[in-house]
Amino acid sequence: MQKETIGNATLYCGDALDVMRELTPGFNGLITDPPYSSGGLYTSQRQAPPGSKYCHNPALYTTFSGDNRDAHSWAFWSVLWLGQAVRLVEPGGYVMLFTDWRQLPATTDILQAGGVIWRGIIPWDKTLSSRAPHTGYFRHQCEYVAWGSVGPLPKCSHGGPWPGLVTQRVIPSEKWHMTGKPVPLMDALIKPLKEPHVLDPFMGSASTAIPVLRRGGRFTGIELHQKTFDDACRRLELEVGKTEQ
Repeated sequence: MQKETIGNATLYCGDALDVMRELTPGFNGLITDPPYSSGGLYTSQRQAPPGSKYCHNPALYTTFSGDNRDAHSWAFWSVLWLGQAVRLVEPGGYVMLFTDWRQLPATTDILQAGGVIWRGIIPWDKTLSSRAPHTGYFRHQCEYVAWGSVGPLPKCSHGGPWPGLVTQRVIPSEKWHMTGKPVPLMDALIKPLKEPHVLDPFMGSASTAIPVLRRGGRFTGIELHQKTFDDACRRLELEVGKTEQ
């Protein structure tokens, strides 16, 4: 297990289940984009490499694992890691899990099985610039955030209610990861957290950390793959360097 501290961010390279056993409770937000294990109607399509399922030019990005589980093993694994993560979130803390349309029903079940009170779904509209299907389809231009709270959710003292839909196109030149989420999207999701202290067990290139650090919050992220972990460290070093100038 490798650990790096960059500003108010603490990053771990390792398996999330192993790392989270060593962490101390106290987070007020669990925001993460786990592997979806999605991608098609047939087994051959679901078992395709992530690059062929989720992006136009996979050669630009490091691939990742954990995306080829069948429905039962994916759900079982998801409840395992979510149970570990939820114990680290303080009462009244927020939980937000990204998912796609295929896995949305299972994700809402997993959220509740992990001990979270399910509060709703936030569609992320990627706009008409999203990857186009053939002409007989409606566009799959949305991904979704299934969200809830650990126990009762107190009224927010600093604002809200916030929009239940986030519209943000993906700009490929700004991505550091194959399935990286836009920073403005993540900024919209952390608004309910007055003093963000966020855990991301599948941080990828640490898109979630950027708005957290810009708001003076604290971030703990975990990434399994060394190359992606190194990219996240470099990205946050650049971000912290900007604020210190």
